[in-house]
Amino acid sequence: MNGDEFMNLNKYIDHTLLKPEAPKEAVLKLIEEAKQYDFCSVCINPAWVSLAAKELENTDVKVCTVIGFDLGATTTASKVFETADAVKNGADEVDMVINVGFLKSKEYDLVKEDIAEVVKAANGKTVKVIIETCLLTKEEIVKVCQLAKEAGADFVKTSTGFNSGGATVEDVKLMKETVGEMYVKASGGIRDLDTALKMIEAGADRLGVSAGIQIIEEYRARNAN
Repeated sequence: MNGDEFMNLNKYIDHTLLKPEAPKEAVLKLIEEAKQYDFCSVCINPAWVSLAAKELENTDVKVCTVIGFDLGATTTASKVFETADAVKNGADEVDMVINVGFLKSKEYDLVKEDIAEVVKAANGKTVKVIIETCLLTKEEIVKVCQLAKEAGADFVKTSTGFNSGGATVEDVKLMKETVGEMYVKASGGIRDLDTALKMIEAGADRLGVSAGIQIIEEYRARNAN
């Protein structure tokens, strides 16, 4: 793998801060870092979307937020309201959590409807579907990826980062093989350059990370010569 291949590594990164205790100062710092490093987006909780949209106006850094976070067990109506509200407040992308209980119950129509209604509420904005791979069997990963694709989502995403495990190379490969031309976002536990590159090699089109600066600085240091 040569350096040129990942010259735009920064544009794989959703610079993420979803800790509930994060104060406004931390969110503003995240936004400034995203501007400085020209990351693809900032990923923040819905309460900060208006602030982020204002601060990122006239930049190409997108505003990403989360829906039904982090359990995914709210009603579809709640997710639809959250999505519409986020878009109204300036979100460019929404990362929604599936109802894992529905999937485990083989209530596939409900899982698909949940996703499809969020896609509709997003009104053309990018929708990423968080499937929480650490809770799923390989068969369930394949099934929910198929459902997300049928529902019209843009991405499938590995994890919230708030459960028992994050992204693995094996799961990213399986997701990419399942969805084909659809996009894959790897999230959870990606804290260094080598892990980031492995995820991209496995098929990830986007990385949800809080360690984006460290990853980019490691990349720059490695490719300085």
